[in-house]
Amino acid sequence: MTDDTNCIEVVTLTPLAQRFSYRCMTPLPEPGCRVRVPFGRGERIAIVTGSSPCPEGVQIKDVHRILDQQPLLPKALQALLEFGSNYYHYPLGGAWATALPARLCQGQPLPTPKPELLKLRSDATLPQSGWGPRQSELLQRLRRGNLRMTELSSGDRQRIRQFLAAGWIEAARESPRLHETPLTLRPEQQQAVAAIRAACGFQPFLLDGVTSSGKTEVYLQAMEPLLLAGKQVLFLVPEIALIGQTYERCVQRFGATAVAVYHSGQGDAERLRVWERARSGSLSILLGTRSALFVPLARPGLLIVDEEHDPSYKQQSGWLYSARDLALRRAQLEELPIVLASATPALESLYNRQCGRYADLRLRERASAQNIPQIEILPLRKKRLLGGLDPSLLSACAETLASGQQALFFLNRRGYAPALLCHDCGHVPHCRRCSAPLTWHRRQARLRCHHCGWEAPVPQRCPSCGGDGMNGIGMGTEGLEQFLQERFPGIPILRVDRDEVHTPRQLAERLQAIRSTRPAILLGTQMLSKGHHFPDVTLVGIVDVDQGLYSADFRAGERLAQTVIQVAGRSGRGDTPGRVLLQSHLPEHPLLLALQSGDYGTAAAQLLRERQQASLPPLRALALLQAEAQRVEPVYAFLHAAQEYLQGALDCSGPVPALLERRAGFHRAYLWLESTSRPLLQQVLGASIAQIPSLPGARRVRWSLDVDPQNF
Repeated sequence: MTDDTNCIEVVTLTPLAQRFSYRCMTPLPEPGCRVRVPFGRGERIAIVTGSSPCPEGVQIKDVHRILDQQPLLPKALQALLEFGSNYYHYPLGGAWATALPARLCQGQPLPTPKPELLKLRSDATLPQSGWGPRQSELLQRLRRGNLRMTELSSGDRQRIRQFLAAGWIEAARESPRLHETPLTLRPEQQQAVAAIRAACGFQPFLLDGVTSSGKTEVYLQAMEPLLLAGKQVLFLVPEIALIGQTYERCVQRFGATAVAVYHSGQGDAERLRVWERARSGSLSILLGTRSALFVPLARPGLLIVDEEHDPSYKQQSGWLYSARDLALRRAQLEELPIVLASATPALESLYNRQCGRYADLRLRERASAQNIPQIEILPLRKKRLLGGLDPSLLSACAETLASGQQALFFLNRRGYAPALLCHDCGHVPHCRRCSAPLTWHRRQARLRCHHCGWEAPVPQRCPSCGGDGMNGIGMGTEGLEQFLQERFPGIPILRVDRDEVHTPRQLAERLQAIRSTRPAILLGTQMLSKGHHFPDVTLVGIVDVDQGLYSADFRAGERLAQTVIQVAGRSGRGDTPGRVLLQSHLPEHPLLLALQSGDYGTAAAQLLRERQQASLPPLRALALLQAEAQRVEPVYAFLHAAQEYLQGALDCSGPVPALLERRAGFHRAYLWLESTSRPLLQQVLGASIAQIPSLPGARRVRWSLDVDPQNF
């Protein structure tokens, strides 16, 4: 090292809270660049966060290598990660590790962009002679317009590489163009599109549209002028399962070269390639799940968060961030309009609209001529059920199939039966690692825990009494499938759940089968409940919702209302009116009565009033201090110590056991931290988080802090 040195401050790509200083030769790398640094007995990849003069009299190690000449992320996204780290009280290095593709975290270089479209440089100095016939022909084609690499022969591709090396040609950016005529908009849709197009700078919109109201067409026409002007759009969906049909719509409208997808189901190389294409500006629409939020765009113009109510936007391990909420912050930092859209908006979003924070866009009419189907409640008390189904539902299904239409049965439980029960002694086999019964999967002859994955063979006799009276209790999708096959022989039954569909390709094949099979019975879990367009479904049967009516989770009512409305919305999307039948042992429950009209707004207003009366979010700010250990005593000892430390500064409740008290061998509990003011909650947590590791018992548990929790 020479004297021309200074110190840089870095965070390693790990969940370590500390920042570290290293000596580095000038010119110093900018914040957002990667460096390779010595760490312990090895090396680590780190992100530069700043610089300062090296302190005197302190031995500081030297940077081994600077990996980037320019920051990986623009300043706005660096600020987003800093904000997200502070808001969710998670180390900044861990946030960077979440945001970057895996190969960049491993220190691999940025990929060299492969130009797909090429043009002749305006300042190119071309030789006057020495051209071969094929080179001359290629040059004439370049003078007439841009060339696409995929349309060239292997020999011409080699000649193009020579032209690139000589500096005669350069990559061209292809402006998207319309590949199909946009649909005619209804007045409500026109107003929504006009409002989004007119937005200047940061402006959040809540697009509250009933199922099948044409929200996707609003997105496409709102983004059209931006794309034609060279801007880019970030389009988030909550699950990989919802990417396929949205991708098809975008490709049909703007062409395959304009659209790319980014999600965790892709390989590392593909994710990095798409990440670099978005960063360099060679794609127009980036469609992805939660992690796509952090992909840099060269010319951002609009953010869209579809199905914004979905809890999948909340990360459940590591950095516990909400992609929906951070998308709002990104739009603010990049001064962009953002559209949050759903047929069943989250109560937080409805409250923000009520307070005037979100502009209000509503679509009350369906795109088809059919009205929203009303929900008929089938009381189950004292009825003789067949396979867990009301005879009225089975009769309606038979009529639907006879007319050549499709019927959809929704049951949010996988497996043949939720549990096994010994008829002789009442024994129920439980998971050895979780406080939950094992689900019976009859086809595989296995008992499986849906929380930790532990499996066991189905016992021939009761492990407790030795009797042979082991029977399934309740019904899952596998058991319902068997009953429906026996009840409706010869009718195709298309089941969609995580036991049947494991990959995006399998899902696409199953959805294609649904679109091409009539009559048919569709059977599934949450995977079928939202976002899908099934024009031939005219009957929806909701088999069991009662478990969501009296849950200890205060969000259970909201989730139930959203699920019912979303599932009901699969019916009557074509030319034939739809019908929705909901089975319940509690037909007089106020929430079910509020949902009967098929209007989510009535039920949501009722739920929001209940939250206000109970002083629950979104009226109050909430965080959970969670702890787990293989023994229960350290968990409660630590949480009691935390309660003593935080009591007074915040409203503390607990410790209380988690809804699933034991999971994967760990006892789990949490401390409920509340405040009437979100800034006060953040202030107290920010001042306290550094002290929590030193509390009694902190080293004997695994603990985490979840701000704005979605699960309990």
